[in-house]
Amino acid sequence: MDGRPWHAHYDSEVSPSLEFEIQPLARYLEQGMQRYAERPAIIFQGVTTSYAELGAQVQAFAAGLTKLGVTKGTRIAIQMPNLPQAVIAFYGAMWVGAQVVMTNPLYTAREIEHQWTDSNCEVVVTTDFLYHKVAGVRDRVPIKHVIVASIPDALPWYLRIPARWKLKRQTPPLVADVPAASDVHRFADIVATGATAAMADVSPEDVAVVQYTGGTTGVSKGAMLTHGNISANIQQLRAWLHIVEPGKEVILAALPFFHVFGLSVCINFSVSVGAAIAIVPNPRDTGAMIGVIAKNRVSILPAVPAMFHAINTHPGIDSVDITSVKGCFSGSAPLPTDTARRFQELTGATIIEGFGLTETSPVTHCNPFGGRKKEGSIGMPVSQTDCRIVGIDDPNTEVEPGSEGELLIRGPQVMAGYLGRDDETANCLRDGWLHTGDLAVMDEDGYFAIVGRKKDMIVTGGYNVYPDEVDDVLMEHDAVDEACTIGLPDRRLGETVKAFVVLCKGKTVSDKELRAWCKERLAAYKVPRAIEFRESLPKSAMMKTLRRELRDEEMTKEGAAKEG
Repeated sequence: MDGRPWHAHYDSEVSPSLEFEIQPLARYLEQGMQRYAERPAIIFQGVTTSYAELGAQVQAFAAGLTKLGVTKGTRIAIQMPNLPQAVIAFYGAMWVGAQVVMTNPLYTAREIEHQWTDSNCEVVVTTDFLYHKVAGVRDRVPIKHVIVASIPDALPWYLRIPARWKLKRQTPPLVADVPAASDVHRFADIVATGATAAMADVSPEDVAVVQYTGGTTGVSKGAMLTHGNISANIQQLRAWLHIVEPGKEVILAALPFFHVFGLSVCINFSVSVGAAIAIVPNPRDTGAMIGVIAKNRVSILPAVPAMFHAINTHPGIDSVDITSVKGCFSGSAPLPTDTARRFQELTGATIIEGFGLTETSPVTHCNPFGGRKKEGSIGMPVSQTDCRIVGIDDPNTEVEPGSEGELLIRGPQVMAGYLGRDDETANCLRDGWLHTGDLAVMDEDGYFAIVGRKKDMIVTGGYNVYPDEVDDVLMEHDAVDEACTIGLPDRRLGETVKAFVVLCKGKTVSDKELRAWCKERLAAYKVPRAIEFRESLPKSAMMKTLRRELRDEEMTKEGAAKEG
């Protein structure tokens, strides 16, 4: 990797090469218990849990998992919003050497069924108000035990009754009664035992997380991220984010933990530097997010562009002091320049854009904190990460700077492969290089920019949407003959979902009815915001629908509308 152009533009505090101290993820928590015992580890609804307390809860949970028969390699699904119990469950699983499958709580039954069956999950940790989703698929998934958490249990005893009363009156309710059963266990009861457990003997090559790239059969794949992958990425982030002071930071945890970005930065990175994790369960509740930032003096804010925009435009934001924020990390979608500028005016913070993939644990690129930040750029490869841009149709030929090609990545954070999909693994991991499917350009300074996707994935509000999945659901409707879904630029969400539909002869259905159909079968963020009916869809000579042509048509119409 000598002579890479980006090395010359690193901050002076950042070294191109690192001497990694690869270790099991549970070890980071153990070190936090020793170094920052009385330091806040979790802040939730005004309640603070110290690192010593978190460690005790994790060990008790780990002991409970062992009692249920969980051993090294057992797969455990965690399906809940951002809650303290999610952090405890994650590290409890790491403590006993289990593998975690982070599951989106918004997923429908068909999405859950695929993920848990594909990964052979034996235990699921969920919440009482999501239990009905688990119950609905129990007879079709390999789950042996269900552990049920409740939001009020994360609060002091004197707040639990009023909290339960309040949460029961939410729409939808955020507490629920769960029927007693021998294979259903209360999270609080497990933690209350105060038991301890020995840490499992885990190697860097052992899988820690099976992180799914999407949510449907034939599209979604489980990326196997090892302890070594994630540990290396933690240390790469620690080297790059040199403004972070161990034991002194408060990091906002509004990014969903079930997403690899939130899991990596809000949980694993935070614990590795002894930071306080200030939890926000609902990232769309901007008022709550701002309140947590102001009250707890959040210093580091990882977010997606839609979250920065929501804070910028929130009523009364100019009268709220959020100047404690000193550093921000933005990913998952391009960050508009005016959004970044406005947020920096409000806080005085530095925002850096970065890039990552599920398959890379996830961070591979960042703009520098102190050096030059280029508009529209994802920055440069982080320490000990190598990249190439190769011909779209010739992956053996590296293109010149400024030319478009496919982005290839090599580094210690690159996954071990896709679970149970040897062909898919062999297709994307070749000679040590991850073929990302993303189209990119590198300039003369070694800064990269993403210019398109070979895979046509849509990123809306930081969530991944696979067009083929939406198309399949639309075409399950008996009135739909063909469907083609695309992503269109959206100032707030990064991209928005639009579908083009051709109806079967003699059949009728409204866009409202099709959207309702999708809502029953897809997570809300995957449902098309707009549906356009057409007589036909553009096709290639091989009869493949030309998705890019539809997108180009929409972009042309949008440009003409702006000019008009």
